Amino acid sequence: MKIELHKIPIRKVVEGYKDSAEEGVVAYGGKLDIRPKYQREFVYSGKQRDAVIETIKNGFPLNVMYWVIRDDGGYEVLDGQQRTISIGQYVVGDFSVDFNGRRAMFHNLTKEEQEKILNYELMVYFCEGTDKERLDWFRIINIAGEKLTEQELRNAVYTGPWLSDAKLKFSKSNCAAYLLANDGGQLISGSPIRQEYLETAISWIAGGEIEEYMAKHQHDKDAEELWEYFQHVIDWVRKTFPNYRREMAIVNWGELYNEFKDKKQDPKKLEEEIAKLMQDEDVTKKPGIYHYVLTRKEKYLNIRAFTDNMKREAYERQKGVCKICKNKFNISEMEADHITPWIEGGKTEAKNCQMLCKECNRRKGKI
Repeated sequence: MKIELHKIPIRKVVEGYKDSAEEGVVAYGGKLDIRPKYQREFVYSGKQRDAVIETIKNGFPLNVMYWVIRDDGGYEVLDGQQRTISIGQYVVGDFSVDFNGRRAMFHNLTKEEQEKILNYELMVYFCEGTDKERLDWFRIINIAGEKLTEQELRNAVYTGPWLSDAKLKFSKSNCAAYLLANDGGQLISGSPIRQEYLETAISWIAGGEIEEYMAKHQHDKDAEELWEYFQHVIDWVRKTFPNYRREMAIVNWGELYNEFKDKKQDPKKLEEEIAKLMQDEDVTKKPGIYHYVLTRKEKYLNIRAFTDNMKREAYERQKGVCKICKNKFNISEMEADHITPWIEGGKTEAKNCQMLCKECNRRKGKI
């Protein structure tokens, strides 16, 4: 990993400053990508923005920034995006600040005041290295300011034509992925501009191996494979679970699609079971219902546990004797169990509670 510290005057950084909204923000003679296309929008408040200019006009040190050296010789801001945009916006006249007792935009300042700002040197680290080296290091220095998300960190490493096309489809306000996943009810939580839709889609197709997938496809000409896969997932969800519920926004649909896409389902029967489970007070994790109706694994439901009072009542009723092996134990050596299993309609209530020794209970669970 190669990291070099440079002192760059603001006049050089803001040269060619251009904010094209979701098309990105550039500066440094067009060589610096301050905010890549479809990345998160400007998030500094007016107070934070003013504080940046106040720091500079007083000659106080501004926190160091980090630029990634791209393969094409250009640069991309990893850390310092909001500060750099604040500076650029002020110099081009987007807002005013209190300046020596008056409210002034940059063009209202005296020549001496303007020069003081333009000559202020920003401390910038230039970073280059292998993908893994950069990603590991970026995670370490991502500790202050408006923190980057994990996916924003990955985006800084795996730049290229694939990522540009993926951002167009998954990272723009009202992008195609957002519109598709929200047509008829929200199926993904989070925000496209904070890269959460892109992260979700990659995680789905890659089985959670996001960085491996991005490294493999970094130099692909487009992200069509990811986009087509995403469309197939959403279409399968809408057809399999046509009745929308808000809990669907946090379901791992990719995992279910990958396992069950080729298995025939009966949406009507699934809906009947889902409706019943949604009303079951013993089911404490409602989003897990969608996994359960396909996998039949109760772990996704987080079935309500017996309370300590229920356990104590059952223990006293049994006089400390395990219902299976008939041996006597201390209560700390026993576990609560449903007499009538939950799957057969048994409720998590005192009259359906029995105490088993740990060995018997665990043996019973494997049957």
